[in-house]
This record gives sequence, structure tokens and C-alpha cells, in this order.
Amino acid sequence: MTANPYLDSTTWKLPPCSSADVKPQYVHHLTPNPPPEISSSIPKHKDVRQKCVNFTVAAVISLLLLLLLAGILLGYYYSSACIHGIQCGDGGCVWESQWCDGVMDCPAGQDEANCVRVHGSSFLLQIYSTQSKTWRTVCSQGWSDVAGRASCRQIGFSRNTYFKSGQQQTDSTDGFLSVKSNFNPEASLLQQLALSNTCPNNSAVTLFCTDCGHGVNSSRAGGQSASPGAWPWQVSLQVAGSHRCGGAVISPYWIVTAAHCVARVSSPADWAVYAGVVDPLGTLFNPSYSVSHIIAHEGHISQSRKNDIALMRLSEPLDYTVSTNVAPVCLPNVGLNITDGQEGWITRFYGTGDSGSLSLMEAPVSLIDTADCNNSTSYSGRISEDMVCVREETAGSTCWADGGSPLVFLKDGVWWLIGDSIWGQDCTERNRPAVYGRINFFLDWIFQQMKKHQDD
Repeated sequence: MTANPYLDSTTWKLPPCSSADVKPQYVHHLTPNPPPEISSSIPKHKDVRQKCVNFTVAAVISLLLLLLLAGILLGYYYSSACIHGIQCGDGGCVWESQWCDGVMDCPAGQDEANCVRVHGSSFLLQIYSTQSKTWRTVCSQGWSDVAGRASCRQIGFSRNTYFKSGQQQTDSTDGFLSVKSNFNPEASLLQQLALSNTCPNNSAVTLFCTDCGHGVNSSRAGGQSASPGAWPWQVSLQVAGSHRCGGAVISPYWIVTAAHCVARVSSPADWAVYAGVVDPLGTLFNPSYSVSHIIAHEGHISQSRKNDIALMRLSEPLDYTVSTNVAPVCLPNVGLNITDGQEGWITRFYGTGDSGSLSLMEAPVSLIDTADCNNSTSYSGRISEDMVCVREETAGSTCWADGGSPLVFLKDGVWWLIGDSIWGQDCTERNRPAVYGRINFFLDWIFQQMKKHQDD
């Protein structure tokens, strides 16, 4: 056999393996490759920027929603009654504690305008207490005419029209207001009163800002001429010597009439006022008074006669001492109760001044329930809350309207102005009564105008 030249002739023998030489053998297993990591296509800095943008957008939207909500709440606040206060009347509000506190907080002073009043036929003085939120009577202890004048000016009367203060025993379950010992006539009256649960003898203050309501009732039938001095508040309002409308004296300076009377002739210089006139010769023996201001109600609607009331302020006050036939009628105090069916009186001028037949006529009337006056056979709903209807009790023609002439009632010995004539049909026709403006509806407006011009 030929030897393989590539093989060494030496035979290699491996030594036997001992247990110490046996080592574990590790088999390398290949694991499957993990799934490739899916990396975002947006870099990390771009992701942070997107989050910031999203947060900013959300914040802006939230802010806009909050502003919208605030706008809605503010709109509701200014378009509705004050939630936590009282409206001034010009869109603003004041806290309830600021009402009648002697400090003017509303721009036009509405918060201090109607804080003093006279109540009922006894003329009991009442003042609104912002602490107790009630109207309280005033204890007569420590009261003086100085305080009385201040009260009348607070209502709206001029300083020199004050008449007197008095006393009346009354039970006040709500307590009283007492005058502080160091009363200052130059300071606000409302800041010089203190709450009090008691008052000596329960003696409260009565207040008379004018000497009003004294007249002589007529016992004659309706449609007759009035006697001198029977209705001393009746005046004739004239333009160029001709009677245009009637009116009623409520103070030495002020006349109440109807707004439709002054609508076409609104210049004060065109008017003359005659008081104490009852017959054609009256204008010859009574002085005429010039007018400084004419104030028609801003809400007057000529077609419906709503708010048909006006005031005239005289340039010089009426002089009651010259004639006993001239005196004011009393405005109806809060709480004065005139019931349907109660008898009153109307007066009007018959004829015109230029015809020489200017005569004051009188007639008794009774109040009619508004619902009856508003039924389909009468005025069919045209009578609003600022109106009152009356029917003449005897045959006559005095109910034909003499615009602005007064409707008065006698109660507890005092004559009260209840209405001003605004329109009327023949009152003898059952379903066509006369219509008057309801004076107590306009009481706050009257005092507001008087106060605005009390020192003119």
C-alpha cells in the first residue's frame, strides 16, 4: 500500500479525559430579531411645541367663554332689577344700606328722593329707616319747627311754605325714630335721627307743609254756580286773556293741571294764572300771576291720555293774606283711603274768558270702580292705572271736560285733590263717565319736580 504522503507516520493518541477536565458546553442560540422600534416622525422638540399650542388654544377658548359669561351676567344685571341692591333709575345700582342714608349715591339722587312722607288724614310724619328697612314714625320728643322745615324741604316744598308741626298719640309696633340732641339744620335730616323702641307717651310728630284743604262745601244741586271761597284752590289758566284750562293750587308756588293743556303752548311767558275767580268780573278784581316753569309729564301720551298731568310753577308765590278766596288743596297723603262710591266734587269753568261768560260751576260726583268703567259698554279697556272715573250724581252738564280742573273729596275735615280732568263725556249718560288723572299715582313725580325747582 502506498503511504499517504500528507499523513504523518506518527500516530497521535489523546490522553483520557478526567471528570475535572469536563466543562459544560454552551450552545449559542440565535434569538429572533426584536421588532424594529417605530420611531415618531416628529422630533421631540416639535411634540413639545404642539402641546404648548394646544394648551394656549384651550386657555384662550376658556377665557373667551368666561368673558362671554361675564357679559351675559352684566347685561342681566343692568337690564333687570338689582340683585343685591336697589336701582337708581338710570341703570346704576346702590346697596340697600345706602338707600335713605343722607348721602347721595345715585347720580340723580334717587336714593335720597323719597325718604320722607306724610301718612293718612292725620298727617303723621314717617321716615324710611335704612337700618330697619321700614317706615317709622318720628317721636315728638326734641322735635322743633326747624326740623319740621327740614322735613318739608326733604319732601319737596319750599322753605317758606312750612305751616306747622303737631303731635299725635300712636302705637308703633315697628318702633320710632328720635331726633338727636345736637340737631344741625344744615346737615341732612336723615343723618340726625336714631332708632328707638320707645317714645314718651307714644307721641309722634304730625307735619303740615302747607295750610291746605280748607274750603266751604256747597249744598246746592249739580250744575250750579260756585260761591266765592267755596273752592279756593281752583284757578283759571289763560293765554292772551282767554281761559284755556283749569288747575288746582297745591302750594303758594305750584299749580296742578293736565299735560294736554300745555302741550301746544309750552312757553311759560304765554300763560297767566288767575286765582279766586268765580264769575266774569273775577279777572278784573284779582291779580294775574306769571309762570316761571311748565313741567309736563315726560310719559304723556296724547292719544290715550296716559300720564296726563303737568305742573306750573309761579314766578311769585300766591299771597293768601290778600284774599280768603285763595288757598291750596291738600295732595293725597300715602295711606289715604278714598273708596268707590264715596261722594266727591268737581268744579270747572263754563264759557270762555273772551266771551265774558267765565263762571265756575260745581257738581257732586261719585267714584266708579275701574273695572266697571273699563267694560265693553264704557271705555273698553282704555282706563289705565293712572286714571279714575267719576259719575255726576245729578243732571247737568258740568262733566264736560275742562282740562286740568280738580276732583276733590272731603275726608276727616280736609279737602283732598284726587284727580285732574283729562277727558269726559256727558256724565249723565250712564256708560260715559268723566275720566280724571289719579293724583296719588303721580305723587312721587310731583314731589320730585317740586324738589328739583324748589329754590328757583
